Amino acid sequence: MNHATEDVAAVVASASAAATAAEPALTPTAALTPTAALTPTAALTPAPASTSAATPTVAPEPALPYSAYDSETCSIARTLALIGDRWTLLILRDVTNGVRRFDDLAGHLGVARNVLSKRLAALVEEGIVVRAAYRAEAARERHEYRLTEAGRDLLPILLAFMGWGDRHLAGPSGVPSLPTHADCGAPVQVALVCADGHELGPRPRLRLTPGPGSRVRDGEKQVPPQPQHG
Repeated sequence: MNHATEDVAAVVASASAAATAAEPALTPTAALTPTAALTPTAALTPAPASTSAATPTVAPEPALPYSAYDSETCSIARTLALIGDRWTLLILRDVTNGVRRFDDLAGHLGVARNVLSKRLAALVEEGIVVRAAYRAEAARERHEYRLTEAGRDLLPILLAFMGWGDRHLAGPSGVPSLPTHADCGAPVQVALVCADGHELGPRPRLRLTPGPGSRVRDGEKQVPPQPQHG
């Protein structure tokens, strides 16, 4: 072998050794750890049943007849306890129509003065009329009776009495008096009208429901509501 060939071989051997030294030694691949076992999927719980079907609903309380409620808590009974007397209603009629002085009331009604005094005192005590002082010219002070707001609220009741009497008790000559609207002159009548403006007419259909002030009579039992499943 000549020197040129030896030199080339030496260069090649040297390069090969250098390449081998430069290449990093391969470390053995880390042993693969076994894949974690899959935990079993949680057992599916059944979907909750529909609440509308499962939740018990409470049946409405059975309606009680009108006779099951205490009669004395009725507003009609309470009103009649104040003005249900014949003389009381006639006093209110006269005071409404301008007959306000004691002597005038006694003369127009033909009622005994002690009865009139007692009825007027009761109306004053209940706040339906007020006793107000007046003095005529060159005369001593006297009193007259005027309607309060509560007294004026009784006007529809008086007109309802009047209208019923006109329809059912008027004689052959006709009704004794005609109430009219002072501003336009048209006749005034009492009508039943609901809160939505519907006139109920001569044969009204009404439904009476117990209010918060109603009271069930002693001895009347309300059946407790029973749960119902839909």
